[in-house]
Amino acid sequence: MAQLRTFPAQLTDKTYEVKTNPNRFDSFWLKRMRDPRDLPFIYLTMKLLAIVLPCVVIMYGFAQIPWLFWPTAGIYTLLITMKNKSPFGLMLHCTSHRPWFKTDYKIWNKLLPWILGPFMGQSPETYFAHHIAMHHLEGNLPDDDSTTMPFKRDSGRDFAKYLISFLLFGVVRLVIYFNKIGESRRKIRNQAILGELLYIGSVVGLCFVNFWATLFVFILPFVTTRITMMLGNWAQHAFVDPEDPGNEYKNSVTCINHQYNHNCWNDGYHISHHVKPNLHWTEHPNHLLDNRTTYAKHQAMVFEGIEFGGVWFNLMRKNYDKLADHLVNIDGAFASREEAIAVMKRRTAKIVGWQQEVGIAQ
Repeated sequence: MAQLRTFPAQLTDKTYEVKTNPNRFDSFWLKRMRDPRDLPFIYLTMKLLAIVLPCVVIMYGFAQIPWLFWPTAGIYTLLITMKNKSPFGLMLHCTSHRPWFKTDYKIWNKLLPWILGPFMGQSPETYFAHHIAMHHLEGNLPDDDSTTMPFKRDSGRDFAKYLISFLLFGVVRLVIYFNKIGESRRKIRNQAILGELLYIGSVVGLCFVNFWATLFVFILPFVTTRITMMLGNWAQHAFVDPEDPGNEYKNSVTCINHQYNHNCWNDGYHISHHVKPNLHWTEHPNHLLDNRTTYAKHQAMVFEGIEFGGVWFNLMRKNYDKLADHLVNIDGAFASREEAIAVMKRRTAKIVGWQQEVGIAQ
């Protein structure tokens, strides 16, 4: 039987590279940005706008010309709904945690959630409300609207329940959560409600203008984005220690040395992201290197050469051998491959009654 992987000799995921002699375009943005390491976000944003704007004009303005409409719809679906959905989503993620423009230009921070986001399947403000103001505060524990704890994380049936429940009631439960929290979250709650209602109302109205254009421009990106986000969250929090579910090293997953991290701003480093939510995306590889003994101590789930989609896929197939092939045995944290698989299976089991039986740390 194959042995577990040892810690890789090199992390190939992106870290910061200083850009010397910036051109005029770069200098314009750097003067207005809070962190020069986020300059690549400008280039991705410009690229996406260059795709979105002409495609939307063609699909809504020239729908009566089939030879023009359908190729444009296909290009839009390929480049926006499929290829660039995740890079945009994780750029929105990074800029939600760390606003990218200085105070004098803070209105520009609305560019992603309010201007570009709706075309990428993101209703304005709901991502910030759900991810920043709820998910990170609750940390996948029972009060987290997106918690994976009550589900068997290697069950396709349980994933379907989790997904359908979120698609139908996710925003409603989010509002209920903010109502329970009280006055401190009222503004965030109201912005999320406004963003969701404006988005849905606009999409419904645009369906009467041009259904097929609206389907490709808004509906398909919206549905696929929400499915992808919940699939990702499921994989990111698939392995939860039932005796210590609030421990970020034991309730989150890290994926290293994969192209996904190059495309999506090191999103694979989900453990360090929960340990330090405001850690810059370029700093995650070094956090792992600097804290590898802590990762080992908690038998953290670190996978090499696979991303969250692969983790989810193998869990749905209950293919723990394949997951073990990619699991990194940091400093001998697991005595054997058999122990590693046993720990993975234990951490994917449904956790029921934890809050009552163990109690949340005071």
